[in-house]
Amino acid sequence: MRRVCLGFDGSLNNDWTAIRAETLDGFQFTPTYGPDRRPTIWNPAEWGGEIPRSEVHAAVDELFTTLEVERSYWDPEDWRSDIDGWALAYGEKRVIQWPTNRVVAMHAALERMVTDLVTGELTHDGCPITAVHVANARKLARPGQRYVLGKPNESQKIDAAMASVLAHEAAADARAAGWAKPVDRRVVVFR
Repeated sequence: MRRVCLGFDGSLNNDWTAIRAETLDGFQFTPTYGPDRRPTIWNPAEWGGEIPRSEVHAAVDELFTTLEVERSYWDPEDWRSDIDGWALAYGEKRVIQWPTNRVVAMHAALERMVTDLVTGELTHDGCPITAVHVANARKLARPGQRYVLGKPNESQKIDAAMASVLAHEAAADARAAGWAKPVDRRVVVFR
């Protein structure tokens, strides 16, 4: 079973909803789900103008069933009750609300991600949707020489980029808390 941390940025009907994953060794990817292996990124325009909550629930269930999720950070905007339900189902230590509107925390997470990308500590799958969302993202100045991510206009979405930041922050925090490769407990006998 693949060991990962997850990041989630969601919306109801205007912005997109996305789940990204990161492995122990710092590789990020967009998971897939369902019989046709769709990416875990939803554009409301493709679903009658609303995020398909039942699809998101099916994807979350599949991810927690088929992957070994160590930790996941979820931006609670518009999804608080769903996230509470997932925390009950999959464990409060594995499903954690992480609001992206906290300037100090978000700035620190963005700085870590930029540094880890530059140094090669973080790599990625080249997901084309995420690439567009990252290209759309702008650094918006905040007091204290900090910044957060924002979109330049309503048509240029950044949700997959935000999910990537949350996946990386969850993975970095999990590694700091001791998430490590399993210890090989086999006994070797020499004769």
